[in-house]
Amino acid sequence: MSKRDFYDVLGVTKGASSDEIKKAYRRKAKELHPDRNADNPDAESQFKEANEAYEVLKDAEKKAAYDRFGHAAFEGGMGGGRGGRPGQGFGGGDFSSAFSDVFDDLFGDFMGGQRGGGGRRPARGADLRYNLRVTMEDAYSGLQKTINVPTAVACSACDGNGSEGGAEPTTCPTCSGMGKVRAQQGFFTVERTCPTCSGLGQIIKNPCKVCGGQGRVEKDRALNVNIPAGVETGTRIRLAGEGEAGMRGGPPGDLYIFVEVQAHDLFERDGTNLYCRVPVSMAKAALGGAIEVPTIDGGRGRVQIPSGSQSGRQMRLRGKGMPALRGGGTGDMFIELAVETPVNLTSRQKELLREFEELGEDNNPESNSFFSSVKSFWDGMKG
Repeated sequence: MSKRDFYDVLGVTKGASSDEIKKAYRRKAKELHPDRNADNPDAESQFKEANEAYEVLKDAEKKAAYDRFGHAAFEGGMGGGRGGRPGQGFGGGDFSSAFSDVFDDLFGDFMGGQRGGGGRRPARGADLRYNLRVTMEDAYSGLQKTINVPTAVACSACDGNGSEGGAEPTTCPTCSGMGKVRAQQGFFTVERTCPTCSGLGQIIKNPCKVCGGQGRVEKDRALNVNIPAGVETGTRIRLAGEGEAGMRGGPPGDLYIFVEVQAHDLFERDGTNLYCRVPVSMAKAALGGAIEVPTIDGGRGRVQIPSGSQSGRQMRLRGKGMPALRGGGTGDMFIELAVETPVNLTSRQKELLREFEELGEDNNPESNSFFSSVKSFWDGMKG
């Protein structure tokens, strides 16, 4: 079978520039790479064909010879080029030569490398989490609090670069500063993190005695934290750059403070609203009157109880709830009455209650209505 024209193989015209040829080969390599064509038996041969075409057309001298003589220019020992004839195939020197030109463009993102060399940047430090418990009063008013955070900080002895005396690290001889090494394994070119520098692209000949070459040391840090008014359980506060220091001068991570608001003895919270259950005597509920209730700011609120109030009745104190986080008004406070049945009665008190019971047939409408319905139910069952 005769060979296809190299320009047709890559999908470019004869006058294409070197950049256009490289881009075309890059597209073909992506399209035909075995990792993406496990179910295509022709992918290998097509990949070889594209590699052979690019190996010729990327070289100005070979391209000129091909433009003049076609495939005959490379038959019979007429300049197969480095490592053998252009069609040497997978695993040969020509494949590595051609594919390495576009390897970073094709797979740099997958491998975590950087195009153009220079190694990887020092790794960013880890983010930290700190759980902070505050009272409901603190959540109402906001506060500034000093916290102690165990973390890794930049080593002051070496200015964070890991070398004794602050000397600059040197380029790794194994990977030449790339932070990665490549190995040809038959069909594939495999890229791995450099074992000498662990991917940093640099090595330290004289490690700092304080941090052992890490560029950071363990230390407790005291931080002033501003807790805004209105925080709730689950509120997350981010302090940028206050996390763990990076290795050998790498950027620090962030510190995340997770707030937990403690339960209160008097108030229950629902968003920005507060609820307070207030017990009142049976006489106060029956006769009505004013009572004083506490507010979250430490003050007092005056509430008028209507006569004949029952347990569960709620009254509102507007604007006496919790502030909304980052502004947006203040919630309300709801007073819920709990009518208390008297206990430990004296003989005289019992006597008065009996008199009241005998004279109070019309004072309990809910009871009268309920037992009237019960009587009708029983009568209906008898019928």
